[in-house]
Amino acid sequence: MTTLNEILVATAAVLAGAVAAVSGFGIGSLLTPLLMLWMPPAHAVALLAIPHAAATAVRWLRLREAVHGPTFRQFGVASAIGGLGGAVLQSRLAGPALTIVLGSLLIVAGTTEMLGRRVPLPRTSFWRLAGGVLSGFFGGLVGNQGGIRSAALLGFDLSPRQLVATATASALLVDAARLPIYVGLFGGVIADAGRLCFLLTAGVILGTFAGVPLLGRIPESLYRRLVGALLLVLGGVLLL
Repeated sequence: MTTLNEILVATAAVLAGAVAAVSGFGIGSLLTPLLMLWMPPAHAVALLAIPHAAATAVRWLRLREAVHGPTFRQFGVASAIGGLGGAVLQSRLAGPALTIVLGSLLIVAGTTEMLGRRVPLPRTSFWRLAGGVLSGFFGGLVGNQGGIRSAALLGFDLSPRQLVATATASALLVDAARLPIYVGLFGGVIADAGRLCFLLTAGVILGTFAGVPLLGRIPESLYRRLVGALLLVLGGVLLL
């Protein structure tokens, strides 16, 4: 990888970290396709697991007091379990049709937020558990859990800080479960790409520190439209 490519990757990592700090997702969505320019998809996902976990941990430390307890204990844990289940079944069930369905759902969710016509979900145990399992499972199947997780959390009437903090705490559970697996399977690949891994990790952490303070400055109505726009972009990418 040339110096120019390393600068590109580092810049993209900062941007991805900042986007994730504001929306609760974005590191995998932005950086995985970029890394696939130089390595196979499985290697890109495994390598990115380390900077993703590092940025998620830093984001959680910055926002841990804003985690909405009932939603995390029910939706978050269920989402993590569903996400791991979907990831295990990915090779058997995933396919273009499923990706199109998930992309379409993200576009619908993003559109309703942009128009201010979202469908609120009851803040009950049933809906939190059901929303968590389903969003995690489908996200795990297509390899993009963050976007669908945040889309589902938008229905629970959380503040911006609560939404990002709860999504982050949920993602941290998934990272804690999957990171040892990736290291065990692709430890040699990760070691060979140590310099690239360092650049990615430093970039997403820097972006996280830059992005978290923005949460308190964005009005909630504008924030929801911003997340809606990001969901639209992610849904469009999945469709393409």
